[in-house]
Amino acid sequence: MHIAIGLVVLVASAAAVAALARRAGISEPLALTLAGVAASYLPFVPEVHLEPEIVLLGLLPPLLYTAAIRTSLVDFRANIGAIVSLSVGLVLFSTFAVAAVVWWLLPVPFAVAVALGAVVAPPDAVAATAVARRIGMPRRIVSILEAESLFNDATALVALRTAIAASAGAVSVWNAGGDFLLAAGGGAVVGIAVAYALALLRRRITDPVLDTTLSFLAPFLAYLPAEEIHASGVIAVVTCGMILGHGAPVWQSAASRTAERINWGTAQFILESAVFLIIGLQVNTIVRDAWASGLDHGTLIVTAIAVLVAVMLARPVWVFGWTFLERAFGRAPEPLAHPTVVSWAGMRGVVTLAAVLLLPADTPQLPVLKLLALVVVAGTLLLQGTSLSWLVRRMRLRGPSRAEDALQKANLLTQASNAGLAALDAAIGPDTPEEVVNSLRDRVTWRTNAAWERLGRPESELATPTAEYRRLRLEMLRAERETVLRVRDAGGVDYEILQHVLARLDLEESMIDRFDEGDDEDRVETLAIPGGSAEDCAHLRAAPLLGESDQPDVCARCLAEGLTWVHLRMCLTCGNIGCCDSSPGNHAAGHYTSTSHPVMRSVEPGEAWRWCYVDELLG
Repeated sequence: MHIAIGLVVLVASAAAVAALARRAGISEPLALTLAGVAASYLPFVPEVHLEPEIVLLGLLPPLLYTAAIRTSLVDFRANIGAIVSLSVGLVLFSTFAVAAVVWWLLPVPFAVAVALGAVVAPPDAVAATAVARRIGMPRRIVSILEAESLFNDATALVALRTAIAASAGAVSVWNAGGDFLLAAGGGAVVGIAVAYALALLRRRITDPVLDTTLSFLAPFLAYLPAEEIHASGVIAVVTCGMILGHGAPVWQSAASRTAERINWGTAQFILESAVFLIIGLQVNTIVRDAWASGLDHGTLIVTAIAVLVAVMLARPVWVFGWTFLERAFGRAPEPLAHPTVVSWAGMRGVVTLAAVLLLPADTPQLPVLKLLALVVVAGTLLLQGTSLSWLVRRMRLRGPSRAEDALQKANLLTQASNAGLAALDAAIGPDTPEEVVNSLRDRVTWRTNAAWERLGRPESELATPTAEYRRLRLEMLRAERETVLRVRDAGGVDYEILQHVLARLDLEESMIDRFDEGDDEDRVETLAIPGGSAEDCAHLRAAPLLGESDQPDVCARCLAEGLTWVHLRMCLTCGNIGCCDSSPGNHAAGHYTSTSHPVMRSVEPGEAWRWCYVDELLG
């Protein structure tokens, strides 16, 4: 009973602190760790002793899996060189850099020093991505950091296992190399096999509850067999998760994907919050044991500072060395701001916590080693986690633009909608009612227009047709739900029927387009398609980037017809200005239909994107 109460208090406290940190815009891992440190010194808070099996078997596989299913396999392939350099080369470099410092300052064998180096070498996936997404880093940097922190755990755990064996005199260099190859290759093979076995099952499962149950089993089905054959369970879980995430749109139903996203998001939030709170809760015990270890206190403090400095310096030394090596071999250089930020994003977390607990009980200076690992976790979270946002601003790195994202979404949704309309035309039969076809066309048109209406003047959100549709439909749904609830309270209808009707209303409300907070913030950058598509379209290549018009920035036909426009578009052939597809008149598209002038340009403030009507491409 006491254990159950303790777990409830732990999860509730972790969730509360994480929610407050998220609301205040503070790094959640840092806030949770500091809260745990403060709580560890309260007299009524019991000591926390975490078994390594709980972390390695109960926490690590699901945390890795939930990050892996959201990691792009395409981005991983594109950045594989940088990812391997960081997740293998940097981890080994950091391991031996820290080992040299520890061996020099502490009376421990070199194998034990290497073991500690492996413990503190891998940055944490949770800490890195939490900071990266909050401060708005460029997506390529975020992709590299996410993938690195998924695979570097395997390198560190293999190095730790080898160091522990070496301290017992049971390993050679050849054995270490063979263990690493077995861990990497065997883990990947197990992960691939489990992923495709689960994919076969998923093709036959339509019930979201059963599919979600299978999803919760997936990380353990990959991790346990890999560990059983002495391969890397970490690599097995990550490989399995990336394959299943990539194939989910084909292998799962839409309902299963939605359920999986929500359920894993909840599990991730709870586990991450609990882990960092537990890290802080162990501080009092670890500091007290290290202080009473018999080691000179001055040596203890100097060693802790030296290990933290070694960990923080090893990363930029490796990152910049690798960058200059790539440039020497002729690879196209990237801005130095990118490796600068990557070199500072080295926060440690859950794997370091779990790995230090794997050290045998007879390891020399074990309490001191635990303290050193804790100092590295807390120090990197505090120093790097709090200064990373300042560094990103200092380097003038530009994160994802909401406006450009909206433009890309609208373009992709238009391509998908056009494919859907073509499929509709092909599927219409002689007995298909015309009103059904018109209803489907209208639904697709409204959905596409809603995406394009997110562009243009921020204040126009209140005037767009789809915004009015959203407002009115939500008001209707509120009234409909109130009516159903009155019927429920009166007891006139069977409860199962009521639940079915309420579920239908909830589903429709969840499908209504909503805007993220801050999407309508003022833009200071010019909105243009990143990279452009002009090279794929002869019309865009031939059209000017800017157009001149002798007309004012109004839709003359709307004024003549007494209509109100939403956004304005300019023909780059003749300079005609017309209203967009969301406007009642739809005069820009009508101009193209009557003249065949192929390319138009947005004339909304701060927008510089063009659209080819013929090839349906942005540029």
